[in-house]
Amino acid sequence: MSRRYPTRRPTEADHREGGMDDVPSELLSIPWIDVHNHAHTLSWNDREKYALAGCQSMVMMAAAYYWTPYKPVEPSDVRYLWDDALARLSQIRNSHLIDAKIGVGIHTGARVEEYADLLDVLPEYCELEEVAAIGEIGITEAQHVSGWDLEEQKDVTRRQLEIAADHDLPAILHTPADLEDVEFPERVHGDIPGYELDLSLQQEPVLTSEYPKREAIDIDVELKDEAGLADENLVFSHADTKIAPYVLEQTDCYLSFTVSYPWLLGVSPADVATVVAEYGPDRILVETDSAGILRSDVFAVKRTIMEMYRMGIDVNDIRQVVFDNPNELLS
Repeated sequence: MSRRYPTRRPTEADHREGGMDDVPSELLSIPWIDVHNHAHTLSWNDREKYALAGCQSMVMMAAAYYWTPYKPVEPSDVRYLWDDALARLSQIRNSHLIDAKIGVGIHTGARVEEYADLLDVLPEYCELEEVAAIGEIGITEAQHVSGWDLEEQKDVTRRQLEIAADHDLPAILHTPADLEDVEFPERVHGDIPGYELDLSLQQEPVLTSEYPKREAIDIDVELKDEAGLADENLVFSHADTKIAPYVLEQTDCYLSFTVSYPWLLGVSPADVATVVAEYGPDRILVETDSAGILRSDVFAVKRTIMEMYRMGIDVNDIRQVVFDNPNELLS
């Protein structure tokens, strides 16, 4: 029965049945965990946004080839990235009250010379309480400035997966972007990018199939098996609806959707909701991958929480995707 309001004339409220009583208020308070970002490269204000949006914990990937000063990359460059993230960590935790940890690894986005030197010391970093994952790593379609052949990529990836298995740590794997169906807007006055990377310096692809994302993941799965890393300790980042059936049906690995820059990857909260509706919430994650090098949205996970509910996903399933699953993954 509609309620009468003491307004001079009827408003729409006089004609409405019910209200917002059926919308769960916990949507506003669901905590979430970001398993993959580069928040140590963001500003203080950006990191504060994580806290304001309800982020309880995060893993900041210290492996990022584009911040190394020289190409090809030397071991000292990678060690600097690991050490710099470690040095910032305690103040980031204290300032924003987020249980932040880091991921360390050798990214294959640009060739790293003498990478065996890094593999020798990586286990020591993995023993630190501050290190929650090895990542981001994995087979990459093409490199920036300095190419890296596929066999060496396999070697460095396999050996890092072995280290992850030895230390019972999850591995966060970068997967190539699938831009086939992404519609980029036409610009009248040239292409002002949202990504501070000179893509004209990209080298020739080492993956040659029509679907390099699937090709890279196939190789990563083989390397995971050779390394003895359990599926439940492997995360495929930069997921999309096209790759979801393979990962969720053929493996027991986690699938993580990068939701903070749909303008580049073409992945929206609706895509996440579609996959959750079809496969259930098990082994599905969301991440921001926000970094100082590209235009991204720190509030994207919070928006994804609201949008999944709007699209009919149960609030308990939403919580499992954004909090329970990453909490289990990261112990």
